[in-house]
This record gives sequence, C-alpha cells and structure tokens, in this order.
Amino acid sequence: MTVKTKAMIIAGTHSGVGKTTVALGIMAALRRRGLAVQPFKVGPDFIDPGHHQAVCGLPSRNLDGWMLGRAYTVGSFLRHCRGKDAAVIEGVMGLFDGRLGADDEGSTAQIARWLKTAVVLVVDARGMSGSAAALISGFNRYRRGVAISGVVLNRVGSDDHYRRLKAIIEQRCGIPVIGHLPAEGSITIPERHLGLVTATEFMVTRRFIERLAVLFERCLDLDLLLKVSSPVMQRHSRGENPDDGLRPTGPGVRVGIARDRAFSFYYQDNLDLLRQMGATLVPFSPLGDRALPPRLDGIYIGGGYPELFAPELEGNAAMRRHLRRFAENGGPVYAECGGLMYLGSGIKTFDGRTHKMAGIFPYTAVMHTRLTHLGYHSVRAVRNTIIAGRGECARGHQFRYSSLAGGSLFQGDAFSVRKGTAGRASRDGFRYKNVLAQYVHLHFGSNPHFAKRFVESCREHSADLRGETGRA
Repeated sequence: MTVKTKAMIIAGTHSGVGKTTVALGIMAALRRRGLAVQPFKVGPDFIDPGHHQAVCGLPSRNLDGWMLGRAYTVGSFLRHCRGKDAAVIEGVMGLFDGRLGADDEGSTAQIARWLKTAVVLVVDARGMSGSAAALISGFNRYRRGVAISGVVLNRVGSDDHYRRLKAIIEQRCGIPVIGHLPAEGSITIPERHLGLVTATEFMVTRRFIERLAVLFERCLDLDLLLKVSSPVMQRHSRGENPDDGLRPTGPGVRVGIARDRAFSFYYQDNLDLLRQMGATLVPFSPLGDRALPPRLDGIYIGGGYPELFAPELEGNAAMRRHLRRFAENGGPVYAECGGLMYLGSGIKTFDGRTHKMAGIFPYTAVMHTRLTHLGYHSVRAVRNTIIAGRGECARGHQFRYSSLAGGSLFQGDAFSVRKGTAGRASRDGFRYKNVLAQYVHLHFGSNPHFAKRFVESCREHSADLRGETGRA
C-alpha cells in the first residue's frame, strides 16, 4: 500500500448551506498552491461537476451509493486519486440526507463511511452562537463511522462573531474550526430551475478562480485543512469494478456527442466507458453547427437546458435536417431527457410558445413551473434496443420540469421503469428505427454493458454502411 493523496468530503447541515462555494474555494486555493486536485461529487448531479472541472482542470467524478454500489464507487475513487495530491469531494444535501430519509443510502454519510474519509462540515452561522456547537455536536455523534474532522462557518456576521464561535465550538466539541466566510460574500454563482447555471453558461474564468483562491487562502487555514484530511490508502483494485474485463469487440467507431450550452449533462464515466469500448467521441453543437461531424457511426445527446435555447435550436434548421437524415438512414441515436425533448416535434417553453425541434418523434415537450419528476430510478429493458438486451437493468436519475403532450398517447415501450426499486412500474424509452430516447439519465457505471451494447450498435451500423457504400 502507498499513501499520497489527502482526501476530504465537504458536507453540509442542509441544502443551500454553501457546500458548492466552499468546495470550489478549497479546490481553487489548493490548486493555487500547485497541488493536483481531483474533484468528486456525491450524488447524481451534473452541474456542480462542471464547475469542479473548470476550477481543477480535471473531470469531476460522481460517487453515488445507490446508483453505483460500493465496489464501483470505491474503485472509481481509488483509481482517480492516483497521482493526485488532494481529493475534494462535494457532498449532496445534508450530511445524513439519503434516498429514503431515515436510511443513509445515497447520502454523503454513506460515501464517508465507505471511503473512510474526513468530513468537513459547512455550517450556516447566521444568528448563532452556542447553538452552533450543539448543532455540530449532534452531527458528530449521530452515526458511528462518520466523524466530523473540521468545520467551516459560512455567513459569519463579523470577525468578533467568528472568534466567539470558534472558541465555543472547539471548546465544547473538540473539533477544529478551519475558517469562515463572511455574510456578505463576493463570490456567487447564479441559480435557476434545475439548480446552479452550468459552467458553460456561467464563465468560470481565470479571474474568477483567482478571486476564489485568494478569498479562501485568507479565510481558511489550508495547512490545518490538509492536516485533518484523510490519507488515501491505495490498493490493487482488480476485480473491484463491474467494468473490469470489458474490452472492445471490434473496430473502433466515431460517436457524435452533443455538447454546448443547451446540452451538457453527461456523467464523465459514461463517456469514459464508451471510449473503453472503442468509441472515439466527436463533439458537435446543435446550437451552432450547421451539419453533423463527418463519418459518424452513432450519436449521443445528453440532457441540459434545451428549453432555454429553444429559439436558437429551432433556428438551426440545417442541423435538425441532418439529424433527421442520420436517423432515417438507420444511424444509432441515444438521447436522454433534454435530448429526448430535442428529438420531438417541439418544445413548449415557459412563455407558452412552441418551437420546432428535430421531429423524429411526434410528441411535444411542455415546460411546467413545478417539478414533474425527481428521484432515482431503476430501468429494465423489456425488448432489445441499441443500448441493452431484453432483461438487462441499469440505474439512473430524473430531475425535470417537462412532460410530453398527449399523456399516455406517447408512452415509451423500451423500458420498465420504477422509482427506486420498489415503486410502481411505468414505461419509458421511445424508439424509431435505431433511435432511442428516454427521460431517465442512466449511469453506465451501474451496468457497463449498456455502454458496450451502444458501441456494438454503432459498429453494426458502420458495417452495414461499408457493405452498402464501400466506406472505409
């Protein structure tokens, strides 16, 4: 075993306490010291990892106890810590908030137990004094195997307020206070209906990162933070992950990936697994490109905010035409959530206007002011598709404000879907030729054979084209 990486989980007492700001600030400050920082995010979120990558210069990895299970989660953590000086893990919701409330499955605490990693608790200290110590003491004693290693106080009223809080907490809890952020902070990231704006929209510039790093160097004791962090004990992880042994089964393929301000929700592991199976990923923009990249064997369109860019997507008729032609020619296209919306006949936006989309499917996606679906979902293929054989299962997540016009008229038939594992089964997965679109964002780490099957479908399409056109 070797020890190098120092790891910490940035957890909160509740949602909105400032975890993302603190995590980004710590990443930026450690990077400014010249450290190689590997970012992680607990849970199924897409948006925070985009900000992590902008700050750290490395893809952020999702660690999710429910979607991925212990073996994959621990194996992924160990692999991506190799060669790094620090690992900063941003938690999800409150420290003990899990999928079912009383159980910590899917929670930050579950990941802390599995990884045996130090927990730095972010506390909103507005209007608090002695009660802050009581709160922290309760969190520290709540569950065996999850101990608070340090505290960061957010929204502190003054330097005097901070000194009093620090003295009370360290005396009564025996836990070091790493530092604090003032109540009137100068670092904010805008929010919208699915959470923070994405990193592709809110430009995380060098200047922003520098300001963030300077602020956190001034407000936090970074030496103490690294001291209380946990050393990562590396070990040989062969056989720990479900993707062990999966290799390409034929020639490589070219897969187009829709990536721009409208489409940016992809699990990094999904992209890596596609590459592992033999795919070369070729980015393109449904917003700005007038045509698909040349010689594509398949297309993957993830989620995002197509409703916010519906006029621009409608205006790019050339891209919509090229996409329809690719589908009509039997090209494999896999789309999730925002991608599903784009493949329909239109999107009815919040202002009541309907904008034309690709027109591969007849439904219209209608935006609502309230959430229509939220939570973890398990899927089982009820027929063979371009990503799964009949009976194969995977796990994923939904977080959306849209529904499809026509209700049951437009019901998918590819997957049986349950909220969690025990909910009432519904159907999802719309098919047309070799096009498949569904609302659930799947994490291929829950079943890497889904990535393998999609690449094989692209390879089969490529072979069919070679047979018909002699394409090399």
